Amino acid sequence: MTRTLITGGLVITAAEEMHADVLVEHGRVEAVATPGSQQWTADRVIDASQKYVIPGGVDAHTHMELPFGGTFASDTFETGTKAAAWGGTTTIIDFAVQSKGTALRSGLDAWHAKADGNCAIDYAFHMIVSDVNESTLKEMDGLVAEGVSSFKLFMAYPGVFYSDDGQILRAMQRAGENGGLIMMHAENGIAIDVLVQQALARGETDPRYHGEVRKALLEAEATHRAIKLAQVAGAPLYVVHVSAQEALAELARARHDGLPVFGETCPQYLFLSTENLAEPDFEGAKYVCSTPLRPREHQAALWRGLRTNDLQVVSTDHCPFCFAGQKELGRGDFSKIPNGMPGVENRMDLLHQAVVDGHISRRRWIEIACATPARMFGLYPKKGTIAPGCDADIVIYDPHAEQTVSAATHHMNVDYSAYEGKRLTGRVETVLSRGELVITEREFTGSVGHGAYTPRGTCQYLN
Repeated sequence: MTRTLITGGLVITAAEEMHADVLVEHGRVEAVATPGSQQWTADRVIDASQKYVIPGGVDAHTHMELPFGGTFASDTFETGTKAAAWGGTTTIIDFAVQSKGTALRSGLDAWHAKADGNCAIDYAFHMIVSDVNESTLKEMDGLVAEGVSSFKLFMAYPGVFYSDDGQILRAMQRAGENGGLIMMHAENGIAIDVLVQQALARGETDPRYHGEVRKALLEAEATHRAIKLAQVAGAPLYVVHVSAQEALAELARARHDGLPVFGETCPQYLFLSTENLAEPDFEGAKYVCSTPLRPREHQAALWRGLRTNDLQVVSTDHCPFCFAGQKELGRGDFSKIPNGMPGVENRMDLLHQAVVDGHISRRRWIEIACATPARMFGLYPKKGTIAPGCDADIVIYDPHAEQTVSAATHHMNVDYSAYEGKRLTGRVETVLSRGELVITEREFTGSVGHGAYTPRGTCQYLN
């Protein structure tokens, strides 16, 4: 293994910022020291002067190759993890899917088969539970023990992933016993389906109606209900892709009451809005995801939630579908537009722009994008920080570089960018994954198959 020395950079973790040299050996951080204080020798020296040295990002919510609405997410584990690396993310946690009538194990095995040998960076799995029954509940215990310690349930998508309140309660009770964490898609899917049918009957078929029927109040109602069910079960709760200020208010109230309730939001809710969904000529379909984009005024509440720690994590919910041939399946009927947006390559840069714009601090950037997701899902301190003994997942980040986001230059396997033409300050320059160079001065130098499956412990905020 190559011994690497990173010199002269500003090392930023969730806890501190310091000018330091970082020594990497055997895939791990060997030491961090005051610049020039140690006479280290190395096979490779990376000069990080005028740059940031940050932990690799941990994206705790991706969907590579996800089957949805008669098609599949357009990024494979190969293309998606390469794109993640380009964007400074060195670990993804993807969702294995249980199909109704099958065992959790068969879903997990299928996702291992998709990912094994195909990833450029490290990866782990959550488990989507779409069929809660006695055997499923027993299986949950075994999965926690082997490092799949979080389970996603849906209050949305009746007939596909939907679980009723009784099933949700039983899964939460089991998680309360085995140390697992329930992740909740909190939208009242039963009520939303009524509104969808009514909208279509009125001839309201354009993409913007996707946002209008999936009402913020129905996200808030479901969030409230999920919190109360978790309270009854004596279990922790992690609410995914929080988009509405009313839903955030429910989380804030629960946290104020001391409940173990956590929330995640995504860049699309921080930077985009219903104005994008309303773009003409079916362009709005590019922005169809669930929970949906909200009116712009929700953004300020989400930023505030990130500053006050009522929201702890920013993940992408990366689930790309090409505009041509995939999003177009919903022409004439917004309910048939595959739900999902690309973003795994953009998250770290967009959040750095939030630092530049004064929404968050540099350390908070690292906290919400690296350290907290690693802690939340049992990967810390192996992932999410730069300290002796941790994996050498390190990004050399140029905070002064200017870039313009575009589908013409991104590496995700999708034919549009949700942030097309957006000017950003800051860019990933070099990326190490377990000490190996994956991106070297804006060139891909990694290898497919380098990425390793990483079993996880349980949520570290509950110990």
